[in-house]
Amino acid sequence: MKILIARFTAKEGFEDEVAEMIAGLARNVHTEPGNVTFEPHREVDNPRKFVVFEKYADDAAFEAHINMPYGKVFNDRLNQIIEEPESQLTFLDAVE
Repeated sequence: MKILIARFTAKEGFEDEVAEMIAGLARNVHTEPGNVTFEPHREVDNPRKFVVFEKYADDAAFEAHINMPYGKVFNDRLNQIIEEPESQLTFLDAVE
């Protein structure tokens, strides 16, 4: 299982565009065969901050995800309208 959290902060005035983009991306990602979970969220106290919880069946499913053409379009635009140079990814292991 490949588990991660992606974090990014929309630039001032771009938060609605980011929200629309991430909702559209979620619809596409949910159709990927190896996707288990793709849950975008906004921080309550700062709606410019986004957190996405993602799970993929395995490394191959994650690699397939990051190579999807719609993901490249999403990331190219996202990187123009967020404060960070790119999404900040944190990879996780399940505690069982």
